[in-house]
Amino acid sequence: MTPNQITAVRVAAAFAAVAIFTFWSTSPIADLAAVALTIAAIALDALDGYLARTRNLATPLGAQLDILGDRVVENLLFTFFAVAGLVSLWVPVVFFARGTLTDFLRSLAARSGRAGFGPSGMHASWWGRALVASRSSRAAYASLKCLCFCLLGLLVSFEHAPREWLVEPARAILATCAQILVSVTVAFCILRALPVLWDGRRYLSGPTANRSATVAVVGPTR
Repeated sequence: MTPNQITAVRVAAAFAAVAIFTFWSTSPIADLAAVALTIAAIALDALDGYLARTRNLATPLGAQLDILGDRVVENLLFTFFAVAGLVSLWVPVVFFARGTLTDFLRSLAARSGRAGFGPSGMHASWWGRALVASRSSRAAYASLKCLCFCLLGLLVSFEHAPREWLVEPARAILATCAQILVSVTVAFCILRALPVLWDGRRYLSGPTANRSATVAVVGPTR
């Protein structure tokens, strides 16, 4: 499979998870299957990037599709959990607004030939590359979202499980941990947006300024 096909599969897995949670959530077994699909939707994000690097299949289009897949998965799942009453409505609102703004700036950068996360990416500052483009930052962000969605999915599962499966104090502890993890994930989401806003500001000045900025960034690295 190509990296772009894997991106499509993980988006489909996220939709399948929400469909099971919504329409077939009559038993904890079905809910746990939805949790497994949620894990797959997040884990496959690492696989498509790995294939793109190792098979030399990385393209500007693929990088944009990877970002699009991230947006669809996170917005879909956070919106579902907000509708289910497990997170505040402001959580998907923050993710949607943040994603819209950063993707707008990335689209302006792409028109100037700066796209993706590698040497041709839009981030000129070292801290921008560290927070947004580094593998460690992306892995940490994906891990936070995966843990967050898994805990929230388990909370949905336990709503349909017999009470003896999990005593009330344990349910409360799980819910508290999920809320703390959601807060940390939202904070990290906003933190990772700051370099995009900072490095993307130069692309708001028009094509001429964009070309100059590109030359300034690329020139010293050659």
